[in-house]
Amino acid sequence: MSIKQISVFLENRPGMLKEMTSVLAAHKIDMRALSIAETKDFGIARLVVDDAYQAINILKESSFVANLTPVLAVAVPDEPGGLDNLLGIFSDAQVNIEYMYAFIGGKEAKHAYLIFRVADTKAAEARLASKGLRLMTQEDIANI
Repeated sequence: MSIKQISVFLENRPGMLKEMTSVLAAHKIDMRALSIAETKDFGIARLVVDDAYQAINILKESSFVANLTPVLAVAVPDEPGGLDNLLGIFSDAQVNIEYMYAFIGGKEAKHAYLIFRVADTKAAEARLASKGLRLMTQEDIANI
């Protein structure tokens, strides 16, 4: 199962990220993960939130340029070798990773959570499932 990531294009100027987070905070949107890539003139904030559909609508209503992207989310034990073992499964399944980012959290904090962008999400889901990997759902993310 894939989850929805929100990509928000932000002008690279002081206060722009704060404007975006203020909109989300005012509407009680809880961010689970955040990654920012930047260039000289603009940045892309990639977010995983508890309610992606509500968040994307709120951002667009607030004049932010944003879109939804399917990504894969996986919980791994927060221990040495956890990521290495997971990447072995991706390698065995011949799934190429375009980018990834991680976060630690949740009620028990026994896991790290990794977000992966791959070229063909559906094919990757099938290949990874055939290797026994359980992917997180949007509901799982909302309940972390």
